[in-house]
Amino acid sequence: MSSVLKLGIPAGNLQEPTATLFRLAGYKITLSSRSYYPVIDDDEIECLLIRAQEIAKYVENGVLDAGVTSRDWVIENNADVHGIADLTFSEASGPARWVLCVPEDSPVQTVSDLEGKCIATEAVGLTTGYLKKHGVQARVEFSWGATEVKPLKLADATVQMIETDKLHRANSLRIVDEVLHSTSVFVANHQAMACPWKKQKIDEIVLMLKGAMAADGMVGLMMNVPRNRLTEVLSVLPALQEPTIANLADKDWVDMTTILDESVVRDIIPRLNSAGARGIVEYPLNKVID
Repeated sequence: MSSVLKLGIPAGNLQEPTATLFRLAGYKITLSSRSYYPVIDDDEIECLLIRAQEIAKYVENGVLDAGVTSRDWVIENNADVHGIADLTFSEASGPARWVLCVPEDSPVQTVSDLEGKCIATEAVGLTTGYLKKHGVQARVEFSWGATEVKPLKLADATVQMIETDKLHRANSLRIVDEVLHSTSVFVANHQAMACPWKKQKIDEIVLMLKGAMAADGMVGLMMNVPRNRLTEVLSVLPALQEPTIANLADKDWVDMTTILDESVVRDIIPRLNSAGARGIVEYPLNKVID
């Protein structure tokens, strides 16, 4: 049994967000522009830096035991992998949309209007599956780049990934339909998941990643509360919060600890203070494990 888990780290726009998420989860990944083998501070993990488009197929055939990629490339490669968890990164590297676009002056209004037409895209498999779902037969051509300019002269439409509306607008394109809303995912090889050691290692990694994601945007608050004003202080907290309350040496006071969305803390702390809470301390959270 191998004592090393082979883990794929996506190169490109997901590279730094992935490394950051792993760092928040407790794993330090050191990336180098001169090496395809990132260093990680866990002797039981061996990392390989590779394009997100390729990770799913390498996980499927066992070159990698697990990896981080995006759902669109799993679908594009028709990869038979074990889906472990959706991953959320910063807003700048959030979910991407694959959209069907045509020139602004095109008569095409729905996907059905593309029957017998030509569609340029980097995601041939994804687009073919989309057309099949809608019962449309069209010619799908692979685009090596600059896909957004193809509908102007070389194709009737394009299926492309956008993160904002700026790209297609700058090229005088109109969105006809959303093909896929894609998220980043952690996937694993089926045989790796059948190996007790590798499954446990993968489960541990994912547990820590989920904990880091759950802590994003959350903070902890701890405070001392007069026992006779406990009900008043509790009424200030959001209804779904269940703080931890502990007795203090002074029987007239209790210690309270809770977790809140960071966005509401600036409004709640003054109200807690007015309700009688004292010694209020706000602290950051690295991980929240359910």
